[in-house]
Amino acid sequence: MKRSSLAVTGSLFCALLLAGCASKVTEPEQYSGFLSDYSRLQPATSATGQPVLRWMAPGVSLANYQHVIVQSIGFHPAPSPSEQIGAPALADLQAYTSQQVKAAFGQRFQVHEAGAQPGPNTLILRAAITGVDTKAEGLKPYEVIPIALVAAAASSASGARDRTTELFVEAELLDASTDQPVLQVVRKGYGKELENREAQVTLDTLKGVIDGIVRDIERF
Repeated sequence: MKRSSLAVTGSLFCALLLAGCASKVTEPEQYSGFLSDYSRLQPATSATGQPVLRWMAPGVSLANYQHVIVQSIGFHPAPSPSEQIGAPALADLQAYTSQQVKAAFGQRFQVHEAGAQPGPNTLILRAAITGVDTKAEGLKPYEVIPIALVAAAASSASGARDRTTELFVEAELLDASTDQPVLQVVRKGYGKELENREAQVTLDTLKGVIDGIVRDIERF
């Protein structure tokens, strides 16, 4: 598989965690290209205290909106199943993310599916799970997984190397009447550690990351 420098996310659609020397936010070289402009992003803290990168249009209040059209929440770029994460796990991750995010927005807005005719006071949500190629410190990457699942090194007490999974999400809210962004977020999160390179990634591996994002959406 051809390697990519693409990274796999905010307060409104974000929050996420790895210890050690690794950065807790997405680095510029890891941006996926899903968003049209990353230059305005600034370090921020989510509603639950997680580090994110965020930009919000000056003078905009989300309280002025009553509706949100949720576009398909998928992967960017399109992933390919690997030995460590198969097609069923990818499908489970996408379905769970979409379901939970819609439910969270539904607590504050009237949620509409993609393709709905936008009316006044309406937001459009664009969001994607994106991918990253990264090297674990002191180790060569054993596999490049094309969605936000990354092989990172973590020394266990026994001296063995565990594998840490990372998930990156990029998202933006657009004003439906102008098609201009009012909020953009890039977020990095860490799932459960894998015991070795043969361990399978499942929805349970990354479910906590998505749940954290949902909590921030609800509290933003």
